Amino acid sequence: MDVELRTRRLTLRQPRPEDAPRIAALLNNFHVAGNLSRVPYPYHEADATAWLKTWRPDRPAAETGFTLDLEGEGLIGHCGFHPDAQGTVIGYWLGEPFWNRGLMSEATEAVLDWYFETTAATCVSSGVFHFNKASLAIQKKLGFTETGTSFRLCLARKQEVRHIDTQLSRTRWAENRT
Repeated sequence: MDVELRTRRLTLRQPRPEDAPRIAALLNNFHVAGNLSRVPYPYHEADATAWLKTWRPDRPAAETGFTLDLEGEGLIGHCGFHPDAQGTVIGYWLGEPFWNRGLMSEATEAVLDWYFETTAATCVSSGVFHFNKASLAIQKKLGFTETGTSFRLCLARKQEVRHIDTQLSRTRWAENRT
């Protein structure tokens, strides 16, 4: 879906081919890539270009993603949905210079609002590697609950890592919004 969202500090838009250099610069950081399942390290501009070639404006909501643009900075991260064994999963990353400012909570809240308004989905899944306490705190703040643990391949670490699985129901999201 070709959609743009706005929050107090961010513009959330569809990724564009010209984003490749900035995405590569931010993801070529082990502190970021090492928290993600599907991102290799090192991360090169060719990786970003290949990923961006997969984006089409006609994607369904459950496969839509948003580039996070911060005024005065430009692209700072990404938040989006993808299919997984858990169903529809929301994933996100933020460049390290922008951590600890509440930006990812702000973005993820807007994206979840959009998702539950746009779809009839009853829930969305997510999770974090066991050491990613900041990301787990974001999810708990937004109403996600832990549903168990699993092991997931972390491409950057080149190993299976214990993963805390989480889920957010439409009902819980609606309750938290009132």
